[in-house]
Amino acid sequence: MQFDANTALIPIDVQQAFDHAPWPPRNNPDMERNGLRLLEAWRASGRPLIHVNHASVVPGSTLAATHPGHAFRPGYEPRTGEPLVTKSVNAAFIGTDLDLRLRRLGVTSVVLFGISTDMCVSTTARVAANLGYRTIVVGDACFTFDQPDADGRPIPADTMHRAHLATLRAEFAEVVDTDGLLAALGPRELRATG
Repeated sequence: MQFDANTALIPIDVQQAFDHAPWPPRNNPDMERNGLRLLEAWRASGRPLIHVNHASVVPGSTLAATHPGHAFRPGYEPRTGEPLVTKSVNAAFIGTDLDLRLRRLGVTSVVLFGISTDMCVSTTARVAANLGYRTIVVGDACFTFDQPDADGRPIPADTMHRAHLATLRAEFAEVVDTDGLLAALGPRELRATG
């Protein structure tokens, strides 16, 4: 796995909303820790970083801009000078200037992580690939939720997570883990996470 200066990290919807009802049980309790490791190393590398958050227009949503859940999880707030793209649908490229920002930066590859694996991360990855970006998803820095199937039978979050990462790997993205990505970034960035 190789990364150059034209690779951007895009954390997606790492917000407090998902800790509020009515969100069902989730998987991957290591998501937050892994994501913070990625952020720290990426900042040390000097590569582009664009944050994405969700401002829902659905009445009563925990992701609405006026709900406390709209806030970033601790440690995920953009720092001074780090751009933020706000979306209201699943794909971070739809109705936003994300593609324009990336093109102006000369970005050719994107690294995605966040919430949730099967919704906003997956949808953004699919659009990124269709737009011609080399797309990498950090699977162990994402999580998702239990979901009912069409007959109302529960599908565990971990099954949803694994199935969606498998689909992304088959057609749209490289799927990697945090340790592998950090190793590919190189010694300077690894020191930053020690």
